Amino acid sequence: MQATTCLRLSAFAGASAVALGAFAAHGMKGAYDVLALQTFETGVRYQMYHALALGLCAALAHAGWRITAPALGFLVGIVLFSGSLYGLVLLEARWLGPVTPVGGVAFVVGWAALLRAGPGAGGFSADRRGA
Repeated sequence: MQATTCLRLSAFAGASAVALGAFAAHGMKGAYDVLALQTFETGVRYQMYHALALGLCAALAHAGWRITAPALGFLVGIVLFSGSLYGLVLLEARWLGPVTPVGGVAFVVGWAALLRAGPGAGGFSADRRGA
């Protein structure tokens, strides 16, 4: 995945997290119980964390790191984890309950992949002085 694509995904995920958080704070109060609001806000929080992680991937990609696997893990996690929580609350779609942990696993896979990402062949070197 290219740095520009990753940065755009990060920006979209971050902006939509802010919008969804504002919707939860202002538009959902009174219409949903406390547990539903907490569930929705958990989705927003994890979406924002991983929007920032996608931004980190963009910076690392620009530095020559192989970030496709971690970025996809974060993106799939946002869609499945946060998306399923939004659907559970807004649509009352209980069948989405089992999807949430799959999204959580995708987040973990993304972070684990970031551990192994490293610079690409012939790309960025942590120490350019050659020492």
